[in-house]
Amino acid sequence: MSTADGMNYAPRGKPQRACEPGEMVFAAVGLDHGHINGMCNGLVEAGAELALVWDPDPEKVKALLERYRGAKAASSEEEVLEDPKVRLVACASVPADRAGVGLRAMEHGKDFFVDKPPLTTLEQLAAARQAVERTGRKYAVYYSERLHVESAIFAGQLVEEGAIGRVVQVLGTGPHRANVPSRPQWFFEKERYGGILCDIGSHQVEQFLFFTGAKDARVAYSRVANYAHKQYPGLEDFGDCSLVADNGASGYFRVDWFTPDGLSTWGDGRLFLLGTDGYIELRKYTDVAREPVGDQVYMVDGKGEHHFSVHGQVGYPYFGQLVRDCLDRTETAMSQEHAFKAAELCITAELSAERLTP
Repeated sequence: MSTADGMNYAPRGKPQRACEPGEMVFAAVGLDHGHINGMCNGLVEAGAELALVWDPDPEKVKALLERYRGAKAASSEEEVLEDPKVRLVACASVPADRAGVGLRAMEHGKDFFVDKPPLTTLEQLAAARQAVERTGRKYAVYYSERLHVESAIFAGQLVEEGAIGRVVQVLGTGPHRANVPSRPQWFFEKERYGGILCDIGSHQVEQFLFFTGAKDARVAYSRVANYAHKQYPGLEDFGDCSLVADNGASGYFRVDWFTPDGLSTWGDGRLFLLGTDGYIELRKYTDVAREPVGDQVYMVDGKGEHHFSVHGQVGYPYFGQLVRDCLDRTETAMSQEHAFKAAELCITAELSAERLTP
């Protein structure tokens, strides 16, 4: 697992089987983003079986098959969709193409598990909502900066237990390393990746909704810029946004592509939760100049100051819950409305953003 390159960051956890062998068979379709590796890791650790892999690029297929020896290459997307054994389709294609894969998967009776952003336009969102209602299938989203981060899982448990009271504000920073020479062409085309607030901003919006317990929110303001990559006019390398939730909580986040080469990991992602009875800080991927291991949680409450180092201690329950939800037709991992609301807000933030012109 590369910790220097966020595009190929694929956490591994402790296997916690949620189903019997062969009970949950899935396929991977669309391998443009390295997050497909983390998605497959999580599902396999939960007991799911990767059976088929399809992408137009045979090299991408070969690389994934080397990780999962039991899987085989499909001859086409259609072969995957027509296979009655496949219950779930996992997808990390180009963001603008993800909704199309999802619609086809659901129309063929498959649940869909997609990398963030799950789609890039409000028109795609409307079509996905309609397809979910019409088919009864799931359109699950891999919001990995919460679902695949043990410090975020642990913070969610603390909040649920009332450790800091009601969460009234969430501050998030999502810096990423650009690694421009290694990026594919679509990374620089806004209509294909969706813009920075739609893309990596989706993590931050989802976390805001989750930790505040909000069902809806409005975008108070949003801004984007291209400060340092003028040779790529379609790229946005900075974005920020302020949100106000339906329950009165507020949020602010900043995302950027400015991680310096001197940092040991791909981004110094942090999250700050202000509660009525205390506050929590997450240092997700590193504790700068102190501790190279991430998943450091700091909490201050009425009893004192607390530090929890939770790397390797918590696990990733989302994947087992998703497997059971697909098998049992329940909704425990994440509600469909929550997944779609986060997508709606990050697209809205992108569409309404002021463009800063330095």
